[in-house]
Amino acid sequence: MQSLKKKLEQQQIAIYFLSVFIAMIVVFCINGTSVFAIAITPALGVMLFVTFLQVPIGDITKFLLYKRFIVALVIANFVVIPLFVGILSIFIPNEPLIKLGILFVLLAPCIDYVVTFAHIGHADARSLLMATPLLLLLQLFLLPFYLNIFIGEQVKGLIEPTPFIHAFVWLILLPLTIAVIIQICASRSQIMTKTVNLLNILPVPTTALALFIVIIAILPQLKGNLSQVISVIPFYLLFAIFAPFIGWFVGRFFRVSITESRAIAFSAGTRNALVILPIAMAIADIMPILPAVIVTQTLVELFSELVYIYLIAKLGRSSK
Repeated sequence: MQSLKKKLEQQQIAIYFLSVFIAMIVVFCINGTSVFAIAITPALGVMLFVTFLQVPIGDITKFLLYKRFIVALVIANFVVIPLFVGILSIFIPNEPLIKLGILFVLLAPCIDYVVTFAHIGHADARSLLMATPLLLLLQLFLLPFYLNIFIGEQVKGLIEPTPFIHAFVWLILLPLTIAVIIQICASRSQIMTKTVNLLNILPVPTTALALFIVIIAILPQLKGNLSQVISVIPFYLLFAIFAPFIGWFVGRFFRVSITESRAIAFSAGTRNALVILPIAMAIADIMPILPAVIVTQTLVELFSELVYIYLIAKLGRSSK
C-alpha cells in the first residue's frame, strides 16, 4: 500500500495533466458538461477529507511546539504574500471580475497537493501537512478582509459572508470532523487502521478527480472569454516566479530549518484555486469569467511545480 502511495505521489503531476487532458477531450466530445458544477463542492470535500486524514491528530500538540515555523508560515502567507499581491494588483486591468478572480486565488495558500510537492522537493512536508487546517481556516476568515482592502467599493456588494460560512462547514468542519473520528476509531480497531491505510492512497486520485470535474464544468463557459483568460496569465507567471523566494526568505529570516524554509517556499508559491472555486461560484453574476480566471491559475501552477520540485530542493544546500 505504501509503495502504491509513493508511486502516485511521484507521478502526481503527470496524473493531474492527464486528468486535465481527458477532461478537455470530454468537453470537446460531449455537450452540456457544465452541469457537473454541482459536483465540485462534494469532490473537494472528499479530497480535503483524505488530506485531513493524513494529519496525525495525536501529534497536533507536538506540532504546536514548532512555534517559529508556524509564525513564519503564517507571516509569509498572510502578511508578506498579500503585500506582494497588493503591489501586483496595481497593474491588473481595472475590470472588477478579473481583478477579483486573481486576488481570490493568489491570496489563498494551497492545503492539498502542496504537501506531496513539498515532499518531492525535499521540504518539511510533515510540518506543512500539520498546518493545513490552520491555513485553510485563516484564509477563509482573512479573504474578505483582504478583498475589501484591495478592491473596496468596486465589488463590495458581491462579497457576502454566506459563501465563506458554507465553505467553512463543507470544506473544513465536516471533512476534518470525520477525519478525526476515523483516526480515533483506528487507534482502537485494527479494521479501521487498515481502512485508514487504504484511504491514505487517495489524495492524488481524489485531487485528479476534482481537477477533472472542475475542468469539464468550467471549460465550456470559456467561449467568448478566452482573451480575458489569457490576459491574466502574465500575473500568474510573475507570482509563480517571485512567491517561492518570498517564502524562502521569510523562513530564513525567522531562522527555521532549511527543510522548513523550503516548505514555506512551496506554501507561498502554491495557491488554493480548487478550494476557492466553489466560494467564488457562489457569488452572484460572476459566470463565466471569475471561475475561468481562477482555474487558469491552477493550469499555470502545475507547470510551475515542475520547476519548484527541482529548484526549491536546491535552496540552502550550500548552508549545510
